[in-house]
Amino acid sequence: MNRVNVVDQALDLLDEVGLDAVSTRRLAKRLGVEQPSLYYHFRNKEELLGAMAEAAMAPHGTAPLPQPGDPWRDWFLENTRSFRRTLLMRRDGARLHSGHLPGGVDLDRIAHKMRFLLASGLPERDAQMAMLAAGRYTVGSVLEEQANTGPAVEADHPIVPTIDNESAFEAGLALIVDGLAQRAGA
Repeated sequence: MNRVNVVDQALDLLDEVGLDAVSTRRLAKRLGVEQPSLYYHFRNKEELLGAMAEAAMAPHGTAPLPQPGDPWRDWFLENTRSFRRTLLMRRDGARLHSGHLPGGVDLDRIAHKMRFLLASGLPERDAQMAMLAAGRYTVGSVLEEQANTGPAVEADHPIVPTIDNESAFEAGLALIVDGLAQRAGA
């Protein structure tokens, strides 16, 4: 048993039972060890959840970084879509991610992305707020999507149209990007 194996098994447990049912007791049983053995690798459940969140985000962490000359708009859209796809890969992925701040390599990647947006001519504060807004919008969208097991509204509701999760996400993302483009042009 090592730290990577514990996290992998914890993520598999998450996919099977959901975040509310993940416990160190249940994980220890799955690993065939006594619960205190887990504390050799993680001081507490919160530390384990942080490691799980970091590991769950690994697919997004391997997405290509923007290169000079890339259109910022295309990159921004794909980066946000990649984030959404990664959150959706795990049951309760958005809940697991929520509240865990990036560190280390992730911060370096974020700094690279910000430098790219600034080099593309976007005002610094607008680029920062757009990245923050897109991230929070994505987490919120996925939270709703993963929590919703039925239709959000009745079909043919007079005020809220029936729309699938991906189309709704894309429509909101377009509003964020269009707003950033408008600010960039001002």
